[in-house]
Amino acid sequence: MPRYQRPTGTLDVLPEDQPYWDYVLTRARRLAELCGFERIDVPVFEVTELFARGVGEGTDIVDKEMYSFQDKGGHSITLRPEFTAGVIRAYIENGMQVRTQPVKLYTYGPIFRYERPQAGRFRQHTQFNVEILGEQDPLADLEVMLLAWDLYAGLGFQELAFQLNSTGCPQCKPGYVEVLRAYYVAHADRICDDCRRRLERSPLRVLDCKAEVCQPVIAEAPHIMDYLCTECEAHFARLREYLDLLGRRYVINHRLVRGLDYYTKTVFEVWAAGIGAQSAVCGGGRYDGLAELLGGPPTPGVGFGSGLERIVMAMKYFGVQVPPLPSPTVFVAHLGPQAGPEAVRLAYALRGAEIGTWIAFGQRGLKSQLREASKRGVRYAVILGEQELVSGMAIVRDMESGEQTQVPVAGVVEWVRERTHAA
Repeated sequence: MPRYQRPTGTLDVLPEDQPYWDYVLTRARRLAELCGFERIDVPVFEVTELFARGVGEGTDIVDKEMYSFQDKGGHSITLRPEFTAGVIRAYIENGMQVRTQPVKLYTYGPIFRYERPQAGRFRQHTQFNVEILGEQDPLADLEVMLLAWDLYAGLGFQELAFQLNSTGCPQCKPGYVEVLRAYYVAHADRICDDCRRRLERSPLRVLDCKAEVCQPVIAEAPHIMDYLCTECEAHFARLREYLDLLGRRYVINHRLVRGLDYYTKTVFEVWAAGIGAQSAVCGGGRYDGLAELLGGPPTPGVGFGSGLERIVMAMKYFGVQVPPLPSPTVFVAHLGPQAGPEAVRLAYALRGAEIGTWIAFGQRGLKSQLREASKRGVRYAVILGEQELVSGMAIVRDMESGEQTQVPVAGVVEWVRERTHAA
């Protein structure tokens, strides 16, 4: 028989890892809701054209990384490679522009990109995502940035700092792109083949190239900051004022453009110390023209996405301890054929009182059942045998102290409830 393994670039989240995931998601949801964000869930797949238009043809995501297929109706479908395009589609389709603006939304779930697997990066990974739609104020940029900062700070990440840039707007970006393209054409013999292709389809992406041969050219490239229009300059200046006011560290990074075509004005990443070569833990930015590109009314927006797998890996590396998930409090042990039905009745009565309960399976000796109860970490083992059925008195064993108490079978639920509530 073949021995199956999980696909390359995927991860099994085992029971022992679930406390980390629960802790991170609980904190992320709490922070989002404190700021007035509401949850939205969108399909795990959309029509391919949504991402081709929204993310941008010529980007690595669209050209190389999307999982696309033809469904049985002959439609081209793509597993979502990011959340924002789908959230904007839902905003438009469901008429959310008639709500009081801005609309603040958060979501989380799997996204899919055919990338080269590496530490903390998977072809299927889980992302926490926030968006503010319908507001141009740089205060909205600040809100999503601070939510990301507070999330990582609260999870134990150290020496946080923003990497910050502006990519301009439709008024000033085209002029800069022409200057950048002309500069690169003049140095075409010193750049990689990928950058030559990007110059035609997604020119800002040349600034994000990791090829060693391109680094000297990037270092001398013109900065978009020198070409921003008055509106973009003012937007960026106000955002920096807010960050200075709150004492949040940031570095102007002229190379930061992010990997999606829809960004305008602000782009940012959160960097943290001590997590290896990839210092960036999340990123995002503003996308004021995306809704119009997808057929909706003019709707400014800003948001970020953060991968949970990388967060959990870093927390383990840092030695961050998280509280365990709830586990059963009671183990019901039973001896003899007559005790089994009463054990079932008692176990379900305990669960009905919202007391976590594990009932022993099969017919085994008492020592074997108590060993299992100890391994499962329960506080109390309730023992029912033929003698207990006759007397109507169960034996309740405190698994920490070893002390045993006789309790009326009909009173076991209340006895346990009083002690667990008191604890």
